[in-house]
Amino acid sequence: MKLSIVVPCYNEEKNIPLILEKFQSVINRNDVEVLLVNNGSTDNSQTVFDELVPKYTFARVVNIDENQGYGFGITSGLNKATGEFISYTHADMQTDPSDVLKSLGIIEKQDNPIHCYVKGDRKGRPLFDQIFTMGMSAFESIYLGKKLWDINAQPNIFHKSFFDSVKLSCPKDFSLDLYFLYKAQIDGLDVIRFNVVFPERLHGESSWNDGFASKWKFIKRTLAFSFKLKKEL
Repeated sequence: MKLSIVVPCYNEEKNIPLILEKFQSVINRNDVEVLLVNNGSTDNSQTVFDELVPKYTFARVVNIDENQGYGFGITSGLNKATGEFISYTHADMQTDPSDVLKSLGIIEKQDNPIHCYVKGDRKGRPLFDQIFTMGMSAFESIYLGKKLWDINAQPNIFHKSFFDSVKLSCPKDFSLDLYFLYKAQIDGLDVIRFNVVFPERLHGESSWNDGFASKWKFIKRTLAFSFKLKKEL
């Protein structure tokens, strides 16, 4: 398998059919697999998975009984990946699945793809979200001494050896995106960014980005992890 794509799904029953159909329309090779992580969903996701996934040869499900966080869901899927390269993206359809295949094309064209980390750079977001991202990016870049821009952008793709080197230290929450991007730079990987369009969410609600209170909680959690990260690395 060349590429494993991990998609964490928490209460995404309406988006699951769209995800599967979209991936089917963009996967044009037989060495790509999609791992849909049922990240402790409490809606009807399991039933949807059971009914639909067997119809798609490229897809399989990783089940987690209890939600332990965004990062835990992703790493649970990455641990099951069989691809030489592994990627993850969100299930909310705000990142086009075709962008994941685009990222594979980018990394395959590099002189040393094993030594690369490819990540999206979101365009077309609401102004407030852009300002929020700019503020967080500026702080992280100055504090940690690395270029850490649009940290939570999707998709992400890297060689399996990178994940093997960091998997024992992965945070369970949204700090995972920061950890991967920072560690890739600490390890001297070539970080390559490419533009991705970021439209409105089609179905469901974000599990964290639903107002000022959630953003403030996210800020405090990220700052605490940043202090720990700088101390340890």
